[in-house]
Amino acid sequence: MKIIYYINQFFGNIGGEEAANQPPVIKEGAVGPAGGLENMLEGKGEVVATIICGDSYFAENQSEAKDKILKEISKYKADIFVAGPAFNAGRYGIACGSICQAVQEKLKIPALTAMYPENPGVDPYRKEVYILKTGDSAASMRKALPKMAEFIPRLLSDEEIGFPEEEGYIPQGRRVNIFSDKSGAVRAVDMLMKKMKGEEFDTELPMPVFTHVEPVPGIILDEATIAVITTGGIVPWGNPDSLKASNADRFLIYNIEDIDDLKEGEYQTVHGGYDPVYANEDPDRILPLDVLKELESEKVFNKLYNEYFVTVGNTTAVSNARKFGEDIAERLLNDGVDGVILTST
Repeated sequence: MKIIYYINQFFGNIGGEEAANQPPVIKEGAVGPAGGLENMLEGKGEVVATIICGDSYFAENQSEAKDKILKEISKYKADIFVAGPAFNAGRYGIACGSICQAVQEKLKIPALTAMYPENPGVDPYRKEVYILKTGDSAASMRKALPKMAEFIPRLLSDEEIGFPEEEGYIPQGRRVNIFSDKSGAVRAVDMLMKKMKGEEFDTELPMPVFTHVEPVPGIILDEATIAVITTGGIVPWGNPDSLKASNADRFLIYNIEDIDDLKEGEYQTVHGGYDPVYANEDPDRILPLDVLKELESEKVFNKLYNEYFVTVGNTTAVSNARKFGEDIAERLLNDGVDGVILTST
């Protein structure tokens, strides 16, 4: 079983965000997690080549990157293509899904990837590509690789692949007919009774769940106190409070009462999901304090809140992000803030 493996610059040991513009390169044999996967296959498969591409390069040059990668893959007569796992890294997940889809469509080779269900790469590609579920960070690599090693031989065999709940892949939105010893009416009543008793039950037709947010009334700007929040990772130079570059577990607060401009060399970004050069040259590009102070002086709004809040949004769990928002909102409401400007990257 010949395997071609795709990874990004980080897992390919080329570098972090500073190497995110790396064009596709191919290396013979297994590199990074590809080696772990090969070991777990216990002689049943060989990673004949590993393709490494920077996340930013792929995101900004998708067509060109895919053409180069497909051309390299076609040289090896591989049996299967594997990408990731991407966990909750958005650009990496989109790259993995996109390449897997292209390999299946154009080269007619089965493909497999793995990522966290909330990764942006899931929804565009889950219908065409098997995407195994992982945790939200590389800490779950030890659990992800064995799942991939177990799933790969099944993709290449005539064995029927079961339902997502049984096999561990993300649902693909397909409906299939099955035989049951109970009619639909009986099953529906059973589920209803369990629901009424507060017991656990499995629905046969899960519905999407959307968070409903009530819109707040408009504010009168010339009477309003405005606060600013950023998920762009802008912190004092040197990151004295050690804000994490990804998968944030907290937010930080910094005073801006006597500051009119976030100057180069005094503030920086620690966000691990974008090129920091332009943000570090002028941090106001991410957190526009200079413009907000001008608007305040021009009485466009009444007052700028004297502190800003900062975290990073890349690979941050939804549960953490929700908690950040609730904690910040409680503080701002208690301090009489009327509105918030949220900046990203």
